[in-house]
Amino acid sequence: MMKHEWRKKEKAFYHPKNQPEIIEVPELNFITIHGEGSPDDSAFSDCIAALYSVAYTIKMMSKKHTYQPKGYADYTVYPLEGIWDIRDEVKAQFQGVIDKADLVYKLMIRQPDFVSESIYLEMLDIVKSKKHNALLTHINYEKITEGRCVQMLHLGPFTDEPKSFEKMEEFTAAQGLIRLSKIHREIYLSDFRRVTADKLKTVLRFKVQ
Repeated sequence: MMKHEWRKKEKAFYHPKNQPEIIEVPELNFITIHGEGSPDDSAFSDCIAALYSVAYTIKMMSKKHTYQPKGYADYTVYPLEGIWDIRDEVKAQFQGVIDKADLVYKLMIRQPDFVSESIYLEMLDIVKSKKHNALLTHINYEKITEGRCVQMLHLGPFTDEPKSFEKMEEFTAAQGLIRLSKIHREIYLSDFRRVTADKLKTVLRFKVQ
C-alpha cells in the first residue's frame, strides 16, 4: 500500500516559496486544542504533547486491520499548526506591541481525509484509557476551511516574523486584496524544541478577500 507523504504530495500547503503567494485552502480535518498565554509557558508544551498523543494513536491504531476505514492509506503525521490571536480585552487598546501573556492560540494537527469524527472519538478513548491527562478532554475534532489566503515560508527566528508579514501585506495590497484580520496561521515545519532559531522553517498564512 502506498504511503501518503504530504511533504511530496501537498507542497502547495506545506512547502511554499519564501515569497508571498495566493492559495485556496479547502476544508480539511484537524484535531485541535485552545490555549492562552505565552508559548514559553509549560501549558503550551502540555497542549502540544496532548495533541501528539492523540495524533500518533490515530496513525498507529489505523494501521490495524480492524480499525482501517474506507480510503485508508498509511501516512506521515502532519506538522503542528497554530492559529494566533490576542485577548479580546487587549484588542480595544492595542498599541502594536504584543505581550506574550496576552496571546490566544488554537493548536492543531491535520488528519487524513479518512479520519472521521467517530474514528477520532474511538482513538481518543484509547488514549484516555492509557494516559491520565486532563488536557485530553479539551481536544476537539474540527473541519476547517480557510479559503483564499496569502502565505509564505518564513526562514529564521519567530521574532523576525514581522518582516515576513510586512512583505505579505505589501503583496496583498498590490494584488488588490484585503487582509481580513490580524489573526494568522503558522505551520511548524521544524521542531522548534530541537532546531536552532536560525534554522526554523515556518509557513505563515492569513485570510484575504
